[in-house]
Amino acid sequence: MTQDIQPAPVIATVGDAGQRTDRFMADTIGTLSRSRIKSLMEAGHLLRDGVVLRDPADPVRAGMRYELRVPAAAPATPQGQDIALDILFEDRDLIVIDKPAGLVVHPAPGNEDGTLVNALLGHCGDSLTGIGGERRPGIVHRLDKDTSGVMVAAKTELAHQALSAAFASRDIERAYQAVCWGVLTPTTGSFDGAIGRDRRDRKRMAVISNGGGKHALTHYRTLDTFHGSLSHVECKLATGRTHQIRVHFAHAGHALVGDPTYLRRIPAAARGLPADARAAALDFPRQALHAARLGFVHPRTGEHLLFETQPPRDFQDLLAAIG
Repeated sequence: MTQDIQPAPVIATVGDAGQRTDRFMADTIGTLSRSRIKSLMEAGHLLRDGVVLRDPADPVRAGMRYELRVPAAAPATPQGQDIALDILFEDRDLIVIDKPAGLVVHPAPGNEDGTLVNALLGHCGDSLTGIGGERRPGIVHRLDKDTSGVMVAAKTELAHQALSAAFASRDIERAYQAVCWGVLTPTTGSFDGAIGRDRRDRKRMAVISNGGGKHALTHYRTLDTFHGSLSHVECKLATGRTHQIRVHFAHAGHALVGDPTYLRRIPAAARGLPADARAAALDFPRQALHAARLGFVHPRTGEHLLFETQPPRDFQDLLAAIG
């Protein structure tokens, strides 16, 4: 359903009688959440036999005609901008892109425009049918500004609900590539440490060992090592905490190359590198992290979709220089 096409009126049956009206309508329509329908009812957008019904808890009455009139989506506060996107897939429900490093996902103080949200608003236009009553893209996961790679955004409320639930239940396949300092032992393993706000620096996250953090699990395998000082690794997320890979690797003594937040000094491992490789690694201007793979079930068709991209040129140049 899009909000340009109104949900069809429904006649309640004997089997429907007695349940909450908002739940009945949500189950019947199938593409709007119960909380969304509740807010629409309270705003006077549901008719029962032609009369406005505002009480979401009112019991359904058999034989009554229920008609939900969804208002047109209001314009989003951020404005659309003509920003080039590398689009991997797009249909009526969602869009998958390969985000470049340097692109902020969502407007925030200091980055009010020029973001991925502005780019999606500019590209998608009227194909954004409204999420929570606002014409905007549904950001169901984020990549840090200087992390590149595959991202999905919802264009409809149906997709937003389904993808958000999939990310929350970890029913998503995600794999990253990274370059870190040192050689991991073992070369394949997992980092299992709760992550929370760093108590000494609120702009950073940290592994929290005495409660207060959220469970975080990162699986990794080493793809290659260089001069006993650097490792090219693949990481798979079992959870999705803020800065998870960056925090876990830094906590283990293997901070990502170029990480401006979690790499505070020149690593001892840098001494083992040839001059050119050392310069390339120390001068890399961002965290060497790329979201290489994203897989999920399409919320409407049920098809399993899988998207993979190679790291961008700067990442590949780094690998060539240190190799």
